Amino acid sequence: MIGKEFLNLKFIVFCHPRESEDPTRISMNKIYYVYIVTNKRNGTLYTGVTNNLARRIYEHKNKSIKGFTEKYNLNQLVYFEVTDDINAALTREKQLKHWNRKWKINLIEQKTQIGQI
Repeated sequence: MIGKEFLNLKFIVFCHPRESEDPTRISMNKIYYVYIVTNKRNGTLYTGVTNNLARRIYEHKNKSIKGFTEKYNLNQLVYFEVTDDINAALTREKQLKHWNRKWKINLIEQKTQIGQI
C-alpha cells in the first residue's frame, strides 16, 4: 500500500553524504522533512515535520492519525525541505508555522516553478 501511494507523490529526493562524512555511516544518519500539505488550491495549509515523508503523506491520505489534518482533509503535498538535523527541522517547522499565508504560498510557488516538486 505505501508503495502505491509513494508512486503518486511528485518528487524525488537524492541524498549525498557531505565530503567530511564517512560514506559507510550514511545509512545510520536520519533524514528529516519539513513539509506543507493542503486540501485544495487556495485551501488550508498545514506544516509538519517527519522522518519518513512517504509514510506521513500516506497517513494523511488515509486519515490514519486523528486531528487537524484529518478534520480538514489535508493530504496533498505541496512543499518539502530535507535536513539531517532534527533540531534544524523543528526550528524550520516553527518558523514556517509563524509565517503568514502569503509568505508560505510564495515559498510553495517558488519551489514549484524551479521544478523541485
